[in-house]
Amino acid sequence: QAQLVESGGGLVQAGGSLRLSCAVSGRTYSNSALGWFRQAPGKGQEFVAAIKWSEGTTRYSDSVKGRFTISRDNAKNTIDLQMNTLKPEDTAVYYCAQDRHRVGVVSPRRTDYDDWGQGTQVTVSS
Repeated sequence: QAQLVESGGGLVQAGGSLRLSCAVSGRTYSNSALGWFRQAPGKGQEFVAAIKWSEGTTRYSDSVKGRFTISRDNAKNTIDLQMNTLKPEDTAVYYCAQDRHRVGVVSPRRTDYDDWGQGTQVTVSS
């Protein structure tokens, strides 16, 4: 079992930046991918970005491509999400998640992710 703890959320004005971090502890998996999902009030969870732990392959949703960057630090067992040019529609609770065993592809489907953090709130004011 892995534990994921998010940090770095907060309140920011539109056009600003925030950096989220996810610390991963516990059991590790050689083919794992770490991803970020978000859930806005009254909406379902939405894929944001993900990265393969070993190869560094990334995938982004169209809504954040070019504005958000996902990265990993293997030595620290953390992944970061750098969010630039934030918009009010980015307001959501952001969750870190781990897909333990998928070989090759980086999945955008929440049902493919096995371990989840508690979430961190990001609020973007207009």
